[in-house]
Amino acid sequence: MQVVVTGGAGFLGARLISALLDPSGAEQAGLPGLERIISFDLAPCAVKDHRVLSETGNVTDTGALARLVTPETAAVIHLAAVVSSQAEAEFDLGMSVNLDGTRALLDAARAIGTAPLFFFSSSLAVFGAGCPDIVREDQVLRPQSSYGTQKAIGEMLVTDYTRKGFVRGVSARLPTVTIRPGRPNAAASSFVSSILREPIAGAAAVLPVAPDMPLWVSSPDAVVRNIVALLGHVAAGRAGEAPVNLPGITVTPRQMLEALGKVCGTEAAARVAHHRDPKIEAIVGSWPSSFDVTTAQHLGLSGDRDIVEIIDRHRLAQT
Repeated sequence: MQVVVTGGAGFLGARLISALLDPSGAEQAGLPGLERIISFDLAPCAVKDHRVLSETGNVTDTGALARLVTPETAAVIHLAAVVSSQAEAEFDLGMSVNLDGTRALLDAARAIGTAPLFFFSSSLAVFGAGCPDIVREDQVLRPQSSYGTQKAIGEMLVTDYTRKGFVRGVSARLPTVTIRPGRPNAAASSFVSSILREPIAGAAAVLPVAPDMPLWVSSPDAVVRNIVALLGHVAAGRAGEAPVNLPGITVTPRQMLEALGKVCGTEAAARVAHHRDPKIEAIVGSWPSSFDVTTAQHLGLSGDRDIVEIIDRHRLAQT
């Protein structure tokens, strides 16, 4: 039995691979007896284990997908994507990877004829502006960005391929994940991590949006834990075809910096300067900031207690 993880070289992919390498994690994900995990990404996977095969390439490469997704593949976990700001700036690239790549991967899973588990990493960007204060899973999708549009179409494809019996799929709408390790990336939401990560490390950071803009966030640990659990529910037939809102918390940048001051001292919070970026503000401002997670809670999924817990966990991991 094997699992294919696209985006396995990313920080979230690597954490998920590590979780599945633990026998208890594989069991919870409905993958007992997991023997091999194939990471497929533009860069090599950093997880060092004899059970991990790191393959480099692009999800638009149908030949590579046909070679990697075989009848031994019990699950496909699709995390690879061109992130929000880059997908907006490079329209053709975003469409190629986020839309065409998703369909190519679904077709590769369909071709093996065993209806493998299929996890699709979606986004709260599928909703857009004009949503109610608390957004339910069945809210009409009105994405305000190319990235959100691509993710919304991906959700519909996963639902339809599942309806047809080609895969046993589920889409999960991830909150903005913070605190991401490493350097800032091209995601419009990258600042959500950098205004905490950089000051904790003693470096300066920039807040490009209004301090009181509400955000829906989750720690990497909670996201990985919930993906593993959700896979298990799909494997057991306890999760439906509809996309699931993963748990998160609503917090503003101002509240994040106040919490940073409590955990790391006021000098850390003072390292963040406010320089508004209208493009980033327009993208992030179109995303809802509070979600109905009743479905997730019924499945036993859970989020973080508060932003202080997220900051403190990251700080301790750096010491």
